[in-house]
Amino acid sequence: MRVFLDSVDRGVGDVVVNGPHIPKVVVDGKEVEKYFNSCTPKESRHAQYNVRAKDILASILTLDEFYLASPSKS
Repeated sequence: MRVFLDSVDRGVGDVVVNGPHIPKVVVDGKEVEKYFNSCTPKESRHAQYNVRAKDILASILTLDEFYLASPSKS
């Protein structure tokens, strides 16, 4: 799986191993997530790696596995 993810893009494999990159900014001394439209091109590219990784991993799950892995809506 790692080889496949790296073949899509090296950044996609890195997201799966190291976790998602969430761009942040300091506002009033507190770190908060950046709005998408204020991200740098590099941050946008990393966000796209997150989306690609989720899409690939979700596509290999059975429907039952997908529902188990999905956040609950309670």
